[in-house]
Amino acid sequence: MGKLVPSREEGLRRLQDFLPHAGRAYARLRNYDLGPGKHEHVSTLSPWIRHRLVSEEEVVSAVLARHSFSGAEKFIQEVFWRTYRKGWLELRPSVWCGYRERVGGLVDEIDCNEGLRSRWEDATTGRTGIDCFDCWAEELVQTGYLHNHARMWFASIWIFTLELPWELGADFFLRHLLDGDPASNTLSWRWVAGLQTRGKTYLARPGNIAKYTGGRFEPVSRLSDVAYALEEPVPPAPVAPPRSAPWSREIPTGLLITEEDLHPEFLLTGPSSVHGVAIVQATARRSPLGVSPLVLKFVEGAIEDSRNRLRDQVQIRTDLAHGADAVGSIIDWATGMGLRQIVTAYIPVGPTSDAVNVLSKRLAEQGIELIAALRRWDELAWPHATRGFFQFREKIPKVLDELWSVAAPAA
Repeated sequence: MGKLVPSREEGLRRLQDFLPHAGRAYARLRNYDLGPGKHEHVSTLSPWIRHRLVSEEEVVSAVLARHSFSGAEKFIQEVFWRTYRKGWLELRPSVWCGYRERVGGLVDEIDCNEGLRSRWEDATTGRTGIDCFDCWAEELVQTGYLHNHARMWFASIWIFTLELPWELGADFFLRHLLDGDPASNTLSWRWVAGLQTRGKTYLARPGNIAKYTGGRFEPVSRLSDVAYALEEPVPPAPVAPPRSAPWSREIPTGLLITEEDLHPEFLLTGPSSVHGVAIVQATARRSPLGVSPLVLKFVEGAIEDSRNRLRDQVQIRTDLAHGADAVGSIIDWATGMGLRQIVTAYIPVGPTSDAVNVLSKRLAEQGIELIAALRRWDELAWPHATRGFFQFREKIPKVLDELWSVAAPAA
């Protein structure tokens, strides 16, 4: 990963460094996990994209300026996997609620079930005796990152070899991954378990691990050769996709920043009546077991970077930052400034949304509307996330055409 500088400037620098490799070289080498500090075949941009210090649109636009669509299709699809998963969960928010409820119950069970607690502790501290798994557990905790292929192997071993609940594995990742995203993380674990694509599991195989880790763990032993799909009720039908809400630029307005979108300058184009900025950080809510100091430090630095950019670029107050539970302080700030509305980049399903929903209700009691502005990227892509990724993938060219189309001038 290199030095972890949680800034937009660093994200853009990494993007430029990776661009020459985003085409056929990426397609050929992306599955190789060569170990900590040797992830040069992938972009490692995910922590910056996850917090939208750099947006998906910026990444794909830069790639297509250098490569043809066909040449960079694999990388572009990887960017859209993240978009797809966020859209899928946005259309089925009850899946997130069910996951959170299950994690809470399992955390209680760990306290009273000595056998489960012992197996869970061995897995999360890298003491299972399965060399590859233990190395990945150590890399995750120490660096906040794992290669995507390693994530799949790890999840498969967690579920089918160690026979641990998938929700506890997803929680372990969400506590430690710098790019830990409620949708991408939850749905990836569900996919390995055979819940996302019903009945289709992902089984980690020794030969595959040996090949794509350059023989680092050969021979790989003790892995289950059977993967039984887990049982769960079929997810509900998708709800209507969210739409961007309009907001007035003529009344006193506040801007709310969250870790879900730390490049909010897109909200400030044209005339603006924004008088100040409040920040809600809900990182600690990603898990009831506590979040890695690495993750907390990265998000705090990313928020500070966003705050400084706003202060330098638009010359508005950015002096208010609170944790997810400081609803009263933000309401006092908003009423004290005489705000009539607060605008924020749309907050997708997850712990930040859970926290801000409480704030929204309290603001409404004071006659202040919280307005969520949806990026056009999400507005165009999410409605296609009604089925599997392969159906969604067919819509990628159409989404990009609509995103970058320019209306013809009037005759």
